[in-house]
Amino acid sequence: MTGVMTLISRRAIFEALIVNVLGTRPVFGQTRVLSKPRPLAKDAVTHDWTAFLGPTHNATSTETRLSRTLPPPLIWEFTRGTGYASPAIAGERLVFLHRLGDEEIVECLHAETGATNWQFRYHTDFEDRYGYNNGPRSSPVIDAARVYSAGAQGQLHCLDLGTGKVIWKRDLEIEYRVAQDFFGTASTPLIEGQLLIVNVGAPGGPCVVGFDKTTGREVWRAGKEWGPSYASPVPAVVHGRRRVFVFAGGESNPPSGGLMSIDPSTGRVDFAFPWRSRSYESVNASCPVVFENKVFVSASYRTGGALVEIRPDFSHRQMWTTQEFGLHFNTPVHKNGYLYGFDGRNEPDASLACVDAASGKVVWRETPEWTETIEVRGQRQQQLVGTYRGSLLAVDGHFLCLGELGHLLWMDLTPKGYKEVSRTRLFAAHESWGLPVLSRGLLYVAQNARDTLTGARPRLLCYDLRA
Repeated sequence: MTGVMTLISRRAIFEALIVNVLGTRPVFGQTRVLSKPRPLAKDAVTHDWTAFLGPTHNATSTETRLSRTLPPPLIWEFTRGTGYASPAIAGERLVFLHRLGDEEIVECLHAETGATNWQFRYHTDFEDRYGYNNGPRSSPVIDAARVYSAGAQGQLHCLDLGTGKVIWKRDLEIEYRVAQDFFGTASTPLIEGQLLIVNVGAPGGPCVVGFDKTTGREVWRAGKEWGPSYASPVPAVVHGRRRVFVFAGGESNPPSGGLMSIDPSTGRVDFAFPWRSRSYESVNASCPVVFENKVFVSASYRTGGALVEIRPDFSHRQMWTTQEFGLHFNTPVHKNGYLYGFDGRNEPDASLACVDAASGKVVWRETPEWTETIEVRGQRQQQLVGTYRGSLLAVDGHFLCLGELGHLLWMDLTPKGYKEVSRTRLFAAHESWGLPVLSRGLLYVAQNARDTLTGARPRLLCYDLRA
């Protein structure tokens, strides 16, 4: 974490540069349609994507009949503002959260055409203390006829999915006296039954709050010690019972945080497992991965990963820890007894690893890199690029990977090794950190920074992956 945000945001500086060069101010919030998607195969399995990490909350998709040919056709692009959020999709409605000027905007678009259905705007003066981005981090969540969003300053809204009208709202920062963390509010809320569960992280508690999803009324509160993390709550069935797992821990001195197992029906905490870097400038940001009555958590900053087993009485024991598999902010994928993910804190030291979930041993490690020829000011140059701190989505028998510099890859990942199936560069933009969203054979990718080769502003892009 380096640099300090000046009073003028980087977005304002960029707009000023465009005005000086082109003599006009850029138009944000517009969709450009390039083509129509192919029809779905009759036997294709598809789903909505209503929550962060997908319908199964573990970066694993059940969609089938997807094309391996890259680059995929670009259907539409939406010129957006700042932020790191991913969209949520239900049917034809796509909801996206971003920031323009001094407003955060909940944007509802048509999923296949990108046409605007409605907007909901509210004021914000959030500034990222480290100068990365002044936009929202938390992704919207759709539940039936409602959509929920959490802004960078903790503005929690429940909106009507059809109209964008406010049903209820809460100000978490003010009501729970939560000071701005390193990067503001970033954890995505979770719908669980009749509740909206949020890692509030109030000083002295509550750490987690269950709100009535229809009224916004507080139903229960859990935990007193740990602050708000950048990981999102994950639901699972363990020993036949529903549980919610929260990996808490944001800014605190001394740093503290860890895994909480919560009974969502009562808010009772089964156990709390401390797991956090000793570095003050650190956060917990990788979501818990639940499988076979076990939970894997991971953190960067010389912390690594840990596997916790949950006993039938909901006590727990630490099975293993490792310093060789510490994910910074992306979430690993569990498949057939192995964990796959990008270990490493920074872009240069990141690598793709396969870990035996039974022992915690690294089975293999690769650093996907290659040389590309680019043209800069008429001169052709060779550039070494790679996936670095990429994100993985297990789908249709393979893995989709979005590299943090804007590359999209199909990968064949097994305990025997790594194989690249196909690869393309969607754009040349850093900070491509959000997991791609897949729904009805269409892939949605958030470009979070300006394209260094074409100058294209941040966009939300829709690609056709239908076979």
